[in-house]
Amino acid sequence: MELKAFLTPLAIAAGVSFLLTLVIGRYVLAELRKLKAGQEIRKDGPAWHAGKAGTPTMGGIMFIIGSGVTVFILGWNQMLNGVFAHLYVYLFALIFGLIGFVDDYRKVRQHQNEGLTAKQKFLLQLLAAVVFLSLMRYEGLLTNLLYVPFLNVSIEINWIMYLIFAAFVIVGCVNAVNLTDGIDGQATGVTFVVMAFFTAAAALWRLTPLALFPAALAGGLAAFFLYNHHPAKVFMGDTGSLFLGGAVAALGFAMDMPLILIPVGIIYIAETMSDIIQVAYFKATHGKRFFKMAPLHHHLELSGWSEAKLVTVFSGVTLLFCILAWLGIQGRY
Repeated sequence: MELKAFLTPLAIAAGVSFLLTLVIGRYVLAELRKLKAGQEIRKDGPAWHAGKAGTPTMGGIMFIIGSGVTVFILGWNQMLNGVFAHLYVYLFALIFGLIGFVDDYRKVRQHQNEGLTAKQKFLLQLLAAVVFLSLMRYEGLLTNLLYVPFLNVSIEINWIMYLIFAAFVIVGCVNAVNLTDGIDGQATGVTFVVMAFFTAAAALWRLTPLALFPAALAGGLAAFFLYNHHPAKVFMGDTGSLFLGGAVAALGFAMDMPLILIPVGIIYIAETMSDIIQVAYFKATHGKRFFKMAPLHHHLELSGWSEAKLVTVFSGVTLLFCILAWLGIQGRY
């Protein structure tokens, strides 16, 4: 298949998802406002975030529906031929989105910033990861060969050890993306770049089914950004951020290169590590703080960075590391 013939359906998928999400977003936003599904703001966050209280949340529904309809319709012929890889990845991300929806709904209903407990989230996410990995293995879409980018070698790992490793990587990735969603447009912009990378990687290897999903989600995120950039008209909520985390993790494993999540997810990792360092340092020093506030984006906000600058820089850093990752996988096939 010529590259042009391969890329055209992906461009169509991105365009269709963009338009669907843009149109769906108008109705979703109106409904969220009617339901008074406003975000409760953390009291320990930056003081100026208090002005965001009441902004509709659960806006991730927009790109979840937009990308889902696109994947289902444009992937219909592939499913008729018994190819379901794109659907598996979408459904896996959707399960995490549903976990996030339950969390968001409880927050909105109880008018507080806490929904499901950390234990409840962890167990639900771990269960979803195990089911997904088992399904991918059953379908022959997952191997126990751990591909190492740049070195272009694969290391065989015991299946049980690999599944344990994979499950915890997925849960960690999902929560890292969730943590990155702290300011207007940030998780949207960063994950758009990551989806563009996975689309390009799938195009490089002619993995048509898998390429369809990240292409559609990239289009959906581009449309959602129009609602979510500063000052945000709507937040994606845990509904959106957990869906995105599931999508990022699932694509890493579905393409059989989970270690690539390290460079492409550099911002997710930095945000998570800043939180871990802050807590560890606070406990070790009996009350001192390493950062002005964690996670990292709040520290930079308190250092004078605007939300627009943060989104631009974090998305730019992600782009640079995705280019690096691209160079690291050139010998994959």
